[in-house]
Amino acid sequence: MGLVLPDDRQPVIIAALRTPVCRANGALKHLRSHELLAPVLAALLAETGVDAGDVADVVIGNAVGAGGNVARLAALEAGLPVTVPGLTVDRQCGSGLDAIVLASRLVAAGGGTYLAGGVESISTAPLRAHRNDDGEPAFFSRAQFAPHRHGDPDMGVAAENVAREYGISRARQDEFALCSHRRAVAAQADGTFVRETVPLPGASGTAPGSKTVTADDGPRPRLSEALMARFPAAFVESGTVTAGNSCFDADGAAAVVITSLARARKLGAAGGLAVLGTETAGVEPKLLGIGAAAAASRLLAAQSVDAADVDLVEFNEAFASQTLACLDHLGIDSLRANADGGALALGHAYGASGAVLVTRLMAQARQDPAAEAAQGKLALAMISIAGGMGTAALFRHIRL
Repeated sequence: MGLVLPDDRQPVIIAALRTPVCRANGALKHLRSHELLAPVLAALLAETGVDAGDVADVVIGNAVGAGGNVARLAALEAGLPVTVPGLTVDRQCGSGLDAIVLASRLVAAGGGTYLAGGVESISTAPLRAHRNDDGEPAFFSRAQFAPHRHGDPDMGVAAENVAREYGISRARQDEFALCSHRRAVAAQADGTFVRETVPLPGASGTAPGSKTVTADDGPRPRLSEALMARFPAAFVESGTVTAGNSCFDADGAAAVVITSLARARKLGAAGGLAVLGTETAGVEPKLLGIGAAAAASRLLAAQSVDAADVDLVEFNEAFASQTLACLDHLGIDSLRANADGGALALGHAYGASGAVLVTRLMAQARQDPAAEAAQGKLALAMISIAGGMGTAALFRHIRL
């Protein structure tokens, strides 16, 4: 399967970077969303040599931020000229991937060069409230994702629904979560994440958190089968979803440079991820975790690609139950997904997570020391989304 668009319209990602992903209210709690994202945007321009004034738009996903167009704010914070606009995308957990999808479609429509990705500072997210008739606030913890007649479960309850509907046992969930941590711990030890990570300043002062933040803080080297078994059901009495096989809330940002194949060559890029196709699908809101499988199934069919032929797979591990259900549905062995661990170990920075998937795929495609071996690898990113949706994107690693 080759590329079908002309070179001046074929979207290709030529660089992808992210911040460390750290637990909410932890090492990055002092940074607001635009302060997380701006260093990534600046680093991408420095790495690729793209002139800041040549950026057509900055397209950024965000889920629970303060509004006000964080894409524009971060672009200006990063030093981009005032002539470069910004657009913020909200598809909740899918926002970061959907921002990249949107930018790829703009390139395919004849657009220029884009910075695209996602960001989330759960630590600094504003308190939210409806206004009562008397004008007093009625605070709420999350937005409504679907009409009540469809069912609008909390995320953990939805994960239990998926586990029950698709027969995903507690044992499988725990085993998968433990594998995610072990892979992430090994990747950290090998320095795998270093090249893709932009360090951020720690909190000011003399506390331990004052040092530069350079690494993800989620992977747990001492996690064991025995410890996993001790976690009680977290959301439903006698359920199978626990704190151990669920992700944790995190702060972080990730973004890419995406342009046409023709422009990438003019920039002197060595290689990148060509965007072959993207799909978003809707599913029953009560089973929202299966949304990624619906999107990926449609995408692979449209591209005439068998799941077995995909070389690299990144799935947002919000919960082990939904990850396993989606991989089972697609016929993808769980050992083939998330080679260096996923959100179960690294954390889920809502609006950024979909962009983190693409950053990971870019890094993995480049890790093969034999350039010829990396050439042509198919890479799949997919994420399930609140309200009963999923987004998937298929890429091919190419040399330029």
